[in-house]
Amino acid sequence: AVGKSASEPEPSRADSEKPAITFVTGNKKKLEEVRQILSAGEGELPFEITNRKIDLPELQGDPVDIAREKCVLAAREVGGPVLTEDTSLCFNALNGLPGPYIKWFLEKCGHGGLNDMLGGFEDKSAYAQTVVAFSPGPGGDVEVFDGRTDGKIVRPRGSLDFGWDPIFEPDEGGGKTYAEMTKDDKNAISHRGRSFAKVHDFLVAQGESLKKKIA
Repeated sequence: AVGKSASEPEPSRADSEKPAITFVTGNKKKLEEVRQILSAGEGELPFEITNRKIDLPELQGDPVDIAREKCVLAAREVGGPVLTEDTSLCFNALNGLPGPYIKWFLEKCGHGGLNDMLGGFEDKSAYAQTVVAFSPGPGGDVEVFDGRTDGKIVRPRGSLDFGWDPIFEPDEGGGKTYAEMTKDDKNAISHRGRSFAKVHDFLVAQGESLKKKIA
């Protein structure tokens, strides 16, 4: 019988046709960081991560509830599988503020203004939290993954090109701010690193069943 030569490999569908999951962000640095985290886990990610900026309504409430609702809206908008992320920076002396509103506080106040918010307090402790939500598509069940890192607020140190990284010194960071750490060192202990590591494990473990839902 005539068959294919052993030297002719079958085309790899996994390599060329991985289903895409849309990460809802317009921030290229955040996309780069998330891709790095998702590629670092054990087991190859069976999906491609693309991105799209979507203007979603700013919701208020519990971070997990916000994440779920935003993911439902994003899946409906994209018409396919999505990942959404909500990050908070919470000052313990201020009962959790700025919390999920950190993006707007940073835009309006800058690093110095955020420091000034704690000027009258001895307690500079804070925690960073990321809540990631995944939906396989419109009407699909939403999975939520959270990550938290404790630390303190300091005067800005390190690179100033990535949000509030220069003013957050994680307890596990050896005295460095996020902005002073290497990407790998930061991702190993960061709030985003921890939440997306859980996403990675979920997508790898559930890959085949998710592909059927996505298809």
